[in-house]
Amino acid sequence: MADTKVDVTVDASNGNKNAGNSGASQQQNPLSRKLNKILETRLDNDKEMLEALKALSAFFVENSLRTRRNLRGDIEKRSLSINEEFVRIFKDVKEELEGVHEDVQAMSRCCEDMTNRLKATKEQTQDLIVKTTKLQAENHQLEIRAQVANAFLAKFQLTSEEMSALHAARDGPITEDFFKALGRVKHIHNDVKVLLRTNQQTAGLEIMEQMALLQETSYEQLYRWAQNECRALTQESCDISPVLTQAMESLQDRPVLYKYTLDEFGTARRCAVVRGFIDALTRGGPGGTPRPIEIHSHDPMRYVGDMLAWLHQATASEKEHLEALLKQVSMQGVEENIQEVVGHITEGVCRPLKVRIEQVIVAEPGAVLLYKLSNLLKFYHHTISGIVGTSLAALLTTIEEMHLLSKKMFFNSLSLHASKLMDKIELPPPDLGPTCSLNQTLSLLREVLASHDSSVVPLDARQADFAQVLSCILDPLLQLCTVSASNLGIADMATYMVNSLYMMKTTLALFEFTDKRLEMLEFQIEAHLDTLINDQASYVLTRAGLSYIYNCVQQHKPEQNPLANVPSMDSASLKAAMVQFDRYLSAPDSLMMPQLNFLLSATLKEQIIKQSTELVCRAYEELYAAVMNPSSQYKEPETILQRSPQQVRTLLS
Repeated sequence: MADTKVDVTVDASNGNKNAGNSGASQQQNPLSRKLNKILETRLDNDKEMLEALKALSAFFVENSLRTRRNLRGDIEKRSLSINEEFVRIFKDVKEELEGVHEDVQAMSRCCEDMTNRLKATKEQTQDLIVKTTKLQAENHQLEIRAQVANAFLAKFQLTSEEMSALHAARDGPITEDFFKALGRVKHIHNDVKVLLRTNQQTAGLEIMEQMALLQETSYEQLYRWAQNECRALTQESCDISPVLTQAMESLQDRPVLYKYTLDEFGTARRCAVVRGFIDALTRGGPGGTPRPIEIHSHDPMRYVGDMLAWLHQATASEKEHLEALLKQVSMQGVEENIQEVVGHITEGVCRPLKVRIEQVIVAEPGAVLLYKLSNLLKFYHHTISGIVGTSLAALLTTIEEMHLLSKKMFFNSLSLHASKLMDKIELPPPDLGPTCSLNQTLSLLREVLASHDSSVVPLDARQADFAQVLSCILDPLLQLCTVSASNLGIADMATYMVNSLYMMKTTLALFEFTDKRLEMLEFQIEAHLDTLINDQASYVLTRAGLSYIYNCVQQHKPEQNPLANVPSMDSASLKAAMVQFDRYLSAPDSLMMPQLNFLLSATLKEQIIKQSTELVCRAYEELYAAVMNPSSQYKEPETILQRSPQQVRTLLS
């Protein structure tokens, strides 16, 4: 490389001196060609040259003549040192490889030795290997059989803990573990049926018999325990334990034991309810609060109401206890069982209840009180039937019997009251108003209907009783009024009947379900009002001097004889009558029957006056038309009847 640089320098100087030489001599000069080659070289694309220059720059730091002359020697020295270093390192590698080779040779010899020994040992232990392989296969089969046996025992046999839980129930209380073990027995008993369809029928039958025996023994123990638990439930407050509820759920698989347990529960609760009822009657609550029910025996409504309220609460409580006892039972007919047992529980209180209510009813406390008692019994019969759910319960039968008895005594009391009224008929008073017996009976009816309206009995039942009550009271009253007024005059009788019927109507108008009776009374009042209206009109016509004249006009036949020729129908007589009629027109209120002043209703009185006045106006119209008729042969009829019908109607309006 140094030579190249030197050559370039010389070549460059020579080129400057011989610039005038021809082109042929330059091409033949090797130095020129070399220089041109160097100048034409593209170092950017010559990677090897670049790498060489980079290596040269590492130790060629001074560009001088000396260093350029010694460059080749330096490069050769550097190359020699590198080769020496490579030889030294490679020698170490060769030594290591030789050591490895020796180790590999030793290992190869050892492996050959071991292989030979294994071959010899295999030849010697071939029989042992065959036996070992066979034993391993047998061991694998035994392990599989052991797993199958363990799985079979786990599925079809009870564990020691489960057996202990079942046996522990003989002497101790029932626990949750007992029910788990019993459920396991039932599960095994059902699953073992699969074995009966295989070739393991003998094992299946043995397991089934074993589980069946365990089931029966366990159910018997469970029944005895549940029976003892139920017998202990004789306190007024009944606390149903979750274990007893679970016991009833398990016993539903044995309907007979289930039924016996329910009967035992019902018997225990029946004793508790009877004792609680007697204590409530005679001793009261704890510490005397509430007070004994029999303290209020002098008040029939409160006495009977307190007894029925206590029984209603007790019945609801007992149903709740039964529902808590059977809440986990899923068999059909649970609701029927509850109703039956509740009916049995409450049956014990029927006799003391019936005796006490009968004493109240037979004591004849009065029609109103009997009716209230009847409604009270009807209400509690309806309410308790919603709890018991069946009409066959002894308690409902007792309440219904007492209801019918009180109802019968009530209607007997009404009938007796009506009989007394008819036995001694009271004559109408001088003012033609209602008699004392009528007022008393209406007062009784008012009290009965008031208690009827305030009753909590269902609407349809109240409406059915209403018609019978009205028939028992109103029909005798109407008959009484008719008989009492039979000896009176027509106007007096009509006035008396109107007053009596008006009192009945005003009494009934305050209550519901009386529309038909009110309509009937209204018809009867209208009939008697027509009588009073006609009598009032006749009274006015008679006092006003028109009665005879009006009768003659009505009976006259124009074809036989003119009206003016009828006796007492001449002009003078008519003028005299008109004078008297004018006095009536000037003071209409002066001509009024005295009976009208006895009417209790001002409205009815006004109605009678208005309609009777209308009849008088019509009579005057007929008279006026007859007199003004030319066929009547009156001379100057305008001087006889100076007022027209319209004028008369205006004066009387």
